[in-house]
Amino acid sequence: MLTRSIAFSLLVSIAFTGLQAQPLNALSAQEKKEGWKLLFNGQNTAGWHKYGAPGTKVGSSWQIDQGALHLNVPTRAGNKAPDGGDLVTDAPISGDFEFKAEWKVDKFTNSGIFFFVQEQPQFKNVYDTGLELQIEDDAILAGVGEDKQQGHRAGDFFNLAVARVREVEPVGGWNKVHFILKKNRLTVSLNGYSIQEHELTSADWKKLVAASKLKDSPMSKGKFSGRIGLQDWGSSVWFRNIKIRQL
Repeated sequence: MLTRSIAFSLLVSIAFTGLQAQPLNALSAQEKKEGWKLLFNGQNTAGWHKYGAPGTKVGSSWQIDQGALHLNVPTRAGNKAPDGGDLVTDAPISGDFEFKAEWKVDKFTNSGIFFFVQEQPQFKNVYDTGLELQIEDDAILAGVGEDKQQGHRAGDFFNLAVARVREVEPVGGWNKVHFILKKNRLTVSLNGYSIQEHELTSADWKKLVAASKLKDSPMSKGKFSGRIGLQDWGSSVWFRNIKIRQL
């Protein structure tokens, strides 16, 4: 019996080890084989810059916190951190691609991940040009009418398309987003649930864009390329395991 007990414990230990998460901000051998690349190394902000200010140092409100990129705003002051700003990747993305990241929020956080950002002088703000996947603590909308919440909750494309389901982790929990653009079809899942599916050449999608703040953006003219962006909206948010691959 003792021998069986030891053997069973060994099997449990091996199984548990196999289930342990891979190191933060690292690619597995399989991911490397599949062509994944890290957009955040877990140590600094290499590969990122403040929107509209390429070549400048990232603001001090963006910090590295236990392997996460943290916009540290203990006390909200307006819609921008004291020394923050929206971040975008140094390198633009073109063609079909797959993107993954994890995010978590503080109480009453409002933030977002942007896609197809065109960093050009005529677009003063990142949200003038980028498609925003909303990130937030939905409690911030308490007391706001249901009609005004549409397109403003976690998982929505801001002011454009509502998520089909809402399976968001509580404040302080990590959420996993998976974004795929392939042959003009855009799909997004959050925590394993499909929340957005759109044909970007369809009349329905064009109608959504025409009715949104992106009606004059390059995306409205069928340009689905550009930088990835992380929003500073004056509240604490964390990002990690940010990765991408071309398809």
